[in-house]
Amino acid sequence: MAAIFISFSGIDGAGKSTQIQQLKSHLAEAGIPVREFTFWDDVVVWRRLRSGFSRRVLQSDGEVGTPEQPSERRDKNVQSWPLLLARCGLSLADTIRLRRVIRKAQSQASGVVIFDRYIYDQLAALPLDSRLARAFACSLLKLAPRLHISYLLDAVPEDARARKPEYPLEFMRRYRSSYLALRALAQLDLIPAGSPEDVHAAVLNRLQQYILKSTREAQLGSAVVA
Repeated sequence: MAAIFISFSGIDGAGKSTQIQQLKSHLAEAGIPVREFTFWDDVVVWRRLRSGFSRRVLQSDGEVGTPEQPSERRDKNVQSWPLLLARCGLSLADTIRLRRVIRKAQSQASGVVIFDRYIYDQLAALPLDSRLARAFACSLLKLAPRLHISYLLDAVPEDARARKPEYPLEFMRRYRSSYLALRALAQLDLIPAGSPEDVHAAVLNRLQQYILKSTREAQLGSAVVA
């Protein structure tokens, strides 16, 4: 059976890392091979240049915030027309690179391939209440490879920021709204906010539904050929 490609998206503090680790442990116990890609490390172009720009020009501390040590990130929450145009160009370059990454993984991987963030997370940083931004997002979604399952982990912005204090609360609220708008454009699988256990159960249920559907379709195809 070909590898199943899935992704996890959502606002910072939604619990993506936690759910990815729980899913990986579950699959490992079942003897299913897993390969993980981190979008920032394995896909984006000019990663060091972009990090340097955020630190030196936007004055972002670039650290991962924790309740004990909050950080003050200044990157995707900084909005201006020059930055918007730059983000659009970089998102296009990331999507082209993503197509190559996916093709290579399809030829090598088996089991389940997990993407920690995907191009959706780049697009959610755009002002999707703008008609031009939505049109650009739709164009890029047509170019980006469609995965078998794309999870969108919803979260209450106040709770997410308490777990991972990095961005202003007002931005977190707008960011969540962008993800919900993107859900309709990209047909993402929304997982409602809840306890880690409830979210993990919902993630597994969606994966099991996909596997069951794929198995039935394969059996039907075999019956038709026979």
